[in-house]
Amino acid sequence: MSAKTISIIILTVLLTIFLMVNTEPVDFDFLVTTVPVSKLLVIGICIIIGFIIGFVVGRPRKTLSSYDDEIERNQPVSNKKELSDEDRDYIS
Repeated sequence: MSAKTISIIILTVLLTIFLMVNTEPVDFDFLVTTVPVSKLLVIGICIIIGFIIGFVVGRPRKTLSSYDDEIERNQPVSNKKELSDEDRDYIS
């Protein structure tokens, strides 16, 4: 197993233990009402929301594969230069 997999397993176990220890009810104040809910539920929902926000913010943006390709697509066809026979001989 890789270090990344082991660290994910350890963090998951620690998170599960933390959630199971905190099961007593707490008063949850939301706007004008107070509702008694399990601390487990409050912490679990906050963790899930945090993972979702972290995933959305941390995912890579869609980028162009190459700026050169984009430039070539926007240039008119007539601006492209052909190699002369002398240049082809020099290259090969």
